[in-house]
Amino acid sequence: MADSQNKINENPHAPIIGIVVGEHSGDTLGAGLITAFKKLHPNAKFVGIGGPKMLALGFDSLFSMDELSVMGIVEVLGRIRRLLHVRKSMVNYFTDNKPDVFIGIDAPDFNLTLEEKLKAQGIKTIQYVSPSVWAWREKRIFKIERATHMVLSLLPFEKKFYDKHGVPCTFVGHSLADDIPMVSDKVAARSLLNLPEHSKILALMPGSRGGELAKLVEPFLQSAVRLAELDKDLIFIVPMISDKRAEQFLAIKGDVAPDLPVKMIVGGTQNAMAASDCLLTASGTVTLEAALIKRPMVITYKFNLMTYFLAKWLVKLQWFSLPNLLANETLVPELLQDEVCAEKIVPLVKERLYQDQSQLNEKYILIHNELKQNASEKAAQAIDELIKA
Repeated sequence: MADSQNKINENPHAPIIGIVVGEHSGDTLGAGLITAFKKLHPNAKFVGIGGPKMLALGFDSLFSMDELSVMGIVEVLGRIRRLLHVRKSMVNYFTDNKPDVFIGIDAPDFNLTLEEKLKAQGIKTIQYVSPSVWAWREKRIFKIERATHMVLSLLPFEKKFYDKHGVPCTFVGHSLADDIPMVSDKVAARSLLNLPEHSKILALMPGSRGGELAKLVEPFLQSAVRLAELDKDLIFIVPMISDKRAEQFLAIKGDVAPDLPVKMIVGGTQNAMAASDCLLTASGTVTLEAALIKRPMVITYKFNLMTYFLAKWLVKLQWFSLPNLLANETLVPELLQDEVCAEKIVPLVKERLYQDQSQLNEKYILIHNELKQNASEKAAQAIDELIKA
């Protein structure tokens, strides 16, 4: 204890860390990073834009994280004036109140330009979570090089891409792989959520953004109605990130499937996934959580029509979901755009609910071991070294 106090006294300067996150997955990464960095510098201060988990750790958020929670090319255009105002405000704030380092967590279209402007002011900058430059708009690598002193990547194949282009990158792994146990206890999760031990349970997970729910809740519910007709004992649970999203889901349900019984679970997503036999889910970080919890899933996504055509033209990937990208094979089915309908969803869910899925677990374990790297501690160490450089 005395040694620790001496180390703190040797460096009386309290590091100031600027951070901007744009959604709930970034908030989780940010909270893990803050916790790990405080072990190195207990008096460090954190300011920028953060979510509820970061705020609970004393983060000073200058804007609501919801300001940045928008996805899709066309969708961003509808909010462009507000986003430009927020970014200009952040540039002005950090220019006037220079942090020791600025870290943009995900949200690359917002953060990379912010990082480039701050780097030009002599501020050290880091992008935590690589943009998908290996998937589309590969020339963004040059902007990343201009904007950052380092990229912290979550996925191993990203590091290889950056090394090929000579851009500094540290693979830190994914904090979800550190936090989620190698075996997720289904019985314990069901007991915690007051769910029956032996029933089949399907989780409906149409996303964490309002725009995602608007597109996915209806086909999810239409599929659930058909599945309920085939198995009257099937239980449907709906994990939601917030009361606001839960209300949105229930409003749509009132129009689409008012008589379908569902159990709403707010704020307990990982427990809900662990309690389930299968997940019907939107694409995103939640699919990686599902793979680490080791549950079968059917992954879906629907874009605004113009965004879809632009993405189809620009993206050069065989898969769009993280489990398949990490495995470099089709581990789980993906449905995109017009494929997101009951006719396609129901047979895929049935197969995963009622047929043996044990071989899938072996592939999930490989992914889990590859990503389990003590990510928050590695990230904090890399940031500390950059500050001292």
